[in-house]
Amino acid sequence: MAGEAQRRSQWPLGLTLLVALTGMVVLWFYDWRNGVFVFAGALGLAGLLRATLSDTAAGLLHVRSRMFDTTFLLLTAAAIAVLALIVPN
Repeated sequence: MAGEAQRRSQWPLGLTLLVALTGMVVLWFYDWRNGVFVFAGALGLAGLLRATLSDTAAGLLHVRSRMFDTTFLLLTAAAIAVLALIVPN
């Protein structure tokens, strides 16, 4: 029973990894810039989930404090998106 509850609490990480994997597929097979934007969106999603969910509900997205995790994930997402915009083809 405890194992099932623990697996259920990992849905934020699973969702984030699924979006990141989608970005990697788009990057590899279609357009690199769109794939990078989807990957940045996955990090933004992780930041938003970390900001809204409690420490126990966030599962493995909880690494440090809520403020640190949210700030780090959202700033990393923004930096990746900006780099995708400024890097020439």
